Amino acid sequence: MSLKHLALGALLTLSILTAASAEEPNREALENWPNWRGPNSDGVAPYGNPPTEWSEDSNIKWKIEVPGLGNATPIIWKNQIFILTAIETDKKAAADPKAQDKNDPQATREEDQEKEENKDAQKRSEDQPRGRRGRGGRGVGGRGGRGRGGEKPSKAYDFVVLCFDRQSGKELWKQVANETVPHEGFRAGDNSFASGSPTTDGKYLYASFGSFGVYCYDLDGKLVWERDLGNMETRNAFGEGTSPTLYRDRLIVNWDHEGQSQIFILDAKTGETKWQRERDEKTSWATPLVVEHKGRVQVIVSATNRVRSYDLETGDLVWECGGQTTNTIPSPLKIDDNVICMSGFQGSAIYSVPLDSTGDLTKDKKVAWYYDGETDYRPGTPYVPSALLYGDLLYFLKSNDAMLTCMSAHTGEVFFDKQRLQGLGRIYSSPVGAGDKVYITGRDGATLVIKHGEKFEQLATNTLNDGIDASGAIVSNELFLRGKKHLYCIAE
Repeated sequence: MSLKHLALGALLTLSILTAASAEEPNREALENWPNWRGPNSDGVAPYGNPPTEWSEDSNIKWKIEVPGLGNATPIIWKNQIFILTAIETDKKAAADPKAQDKNDPQATREEDQEKEENKDAQKRSEDQPRGRRGRGGRGVGGRGGRGRGGEKPSKAYDFVVLCFDRQSGKELWKQVANETVPHEGFRAGDNSFASGSPTTDGKYLYASFGSFGVYCYDLDGKLVWERDLGNMETRNAFGEGTSPTLYRDRLIVNWDHEGQSQIFILDAKTGETKWQRERDEKTSWATPLVVEHKGRVQVIVSATNRVRSYDLETGDLVWECGGQTTNTIPSPLKIDDNVICMSGFQGSAIYSVPLDSTGDLTKDKKVAWYYDGETDYRPGTPYVPSALLYGDLLYFLKSNDAMLTCMSAHTGEVFFDKQRLQGLGRIYSSPVGAGDKVYITGRDGATLVIKHGEKFEQLATNTLNDGIDASGAIVSNELFLRGKKHLYCIAE
């Protein structure tokens, strides 16, 4: 979401993380926004066409105040909107019994993490994939952002699932999933305790608050099951933000942190573990992508050391590839028979991997294309925001800056590079697309609308009176933007 400004909040936009579907969504799913990054997990609403222009005084269908703080994307199914939030209470509840030993000061953990980051950076410098190169930027990154994370809270938080009426914004139901004192804080202004987006199949809603539980509700708000997967210890207390991914009767939850990282495959009906695998990774925030290729369903997880593909049924490792930068947040994307992965903290890494690959691709086998930094041409890749794949065009930002690159997702050919986006400042939110338009929202509440295409053409700049880190969601002619305080429904 998302680190140094991890912007984890990105993740957030991250969030940083939800449900990518391997099979082609049906028409009903395509007309909704059922998970992180939309029905095709690429940021596009195929049947959407929201306004080009709006303000606080025009083209606002409704605006409601949302309690607490969260960076999770709104999830929409028919007439229901689902949002996660965390609300600080006045209760000084008993500390979480799973919390870390207070004799293990955070400063000491940060020193240990810095040493590990230096080792990671050296390892990644030797882990560049070989393949047909595009013109590009560095493929290795430095250590994660230094600095103290948020202090451990002293008060309890309510971890809340909210459901609103899409037509009016009226609250339909509210469920407090958990109430507890968090075991660690997060960087104020960069993240929240509710940064992972929920996901739905139109029958059930799946919500992950990470360390504070994974939950399944029916769409009337009745709890079906819940799971406690333990506590995460995030790098420098940057916070959590990965979204769960739903595929048929499986719920995928990635669990990369400073302890023993794992990936969990849960039974979506019961919450029971179907399989889990330990991972050689530190904190990462990218939401897993599920793709089906030649009869095999692959779970693709992008992280600092490796991007890995697992067989959904068996948990076997299908392929892996090094070359990312540290603090990986952007979600992978599928284009035809390839998957595109990228990261952009203290370096640039972007490469396209054939889905029929096997084994370790880092040095011995070719990827389709990538950027390796051997030229002076260095397109900046995103730190917190995920990329937008609109048709065969790939749009992505430079770090968290208002500089946009557009390239061919098939070949890596660049059409415009680091185009400055006038009127926007820093960006955590991931761009979304619909109606041949691309929407890019800055942290200050301004949204730039450009024409979808190989040539940069700015259409409008729109400003709201709220800070926005959460990624937008589009359904029909409506754009939903979740700010720090409000949820907006933007429509003609």
